[in-house]
Amino acid sequence: MSKTVKDLTAGTAGGMAQVLVGQPFDIVKVRMQTAPTGTYNGMMHCAGGILKNEGPLAFYKGTLTPLLGIGVCVSIQFGVLEYSKRYFAGRNLANGKGGMGGKDLSAGQLLVAGVLAGLANGVVSGPVEHIRIRLQTQSDKNRLYNGPFDAMKKIYSAHGVAGIYKGQGVTLLREATGYGVYFLAYEKLMQREMAQKGIKREEISPTHAVLYGATAGYALWAVIYPIDMVKSRIQTDGFSPSTGQKYKSAVDCVRIAWRADGIRAFTRGLGPTLIRSPFANGATFLGFEMANRLLNS
Repeated sequence: MSKTVKDLTAGTAGGMAQVLVGQPFDIVKVRMQTAPTGTYNGMMHCAGGILKNEGPLAFYKGTLTPLLGIGVCVSIQFGVLEYSKRYFAGRNLANGKGGMGGKDLSAGQLLVAGVLAGLANGVVSGPVEHIRIRLQTQSDKNRLYNGPFDAMKKIYSAHGVAGIYKGQGVTLLREATGYGVYFLAYEKLMQREMAQKGIKREEISPTHAVLYGATAGYALWAVIYPIDMVKSRIQTDGFSPSTGQKYKSAVDCVRIAWRADGIRAFTRGLGPTLIRSPFANGATFLGFEMANRLLNS
């Protein structure tokens, strides 16, 4: 099995772990981001309303799409990241700056590798998250879509490829910015431990992989949360003025949100995100590292 195939397989394992751990928190975040002002008094009010009105399974609404799609997305992330790392390590070696172990990669190289991973991932994550958000926010009483495939079929029939990729520009901005920081933080922490202890990557304990993944997750959300809010609003907005479209563009969304709620509009739903982040991102990197070690054993 080639190194790239192993990276993609391990990334899929990490992505599925992320979805299973983080999905309940994600639906609370999305509901809080997209609901009209005053709908929820806080995270617990939102979660309690979902549980009372829709039952416990509602926390896994739209899970099929991310379980398959995010698995592919994270697979792409890690595939591009690891390929880019090997490319930069090879260049460093050719220039006499180190070996192929990844310990010598600079912060700039890791940042670029993360940005490339985010952009590649965004091509798939945009429509995956769009469909997931549509399913997460639809009412059980006025159901528009009977699952992810029905949603894709109806949206494509009415609005074409542009409808499926609604909010794609904001998605690419979020992915490039977020994953540049995300992988930079994680890889620097891994480099630090390898250098301090004089060990190989596979000798780093799973507990530390979880902790470093959790830390990287906080770094990611600290940078991208306002962008994510704009993305969520655009991807739940109408497709045209005749179907209830509120925002003409991402800039228009920012302007309207600021006028209505000020800075609070860009932090709504942050609570469940911060709680979710260490578990979901720790599980992602743990899944990737453990699967990678198994595949390379």
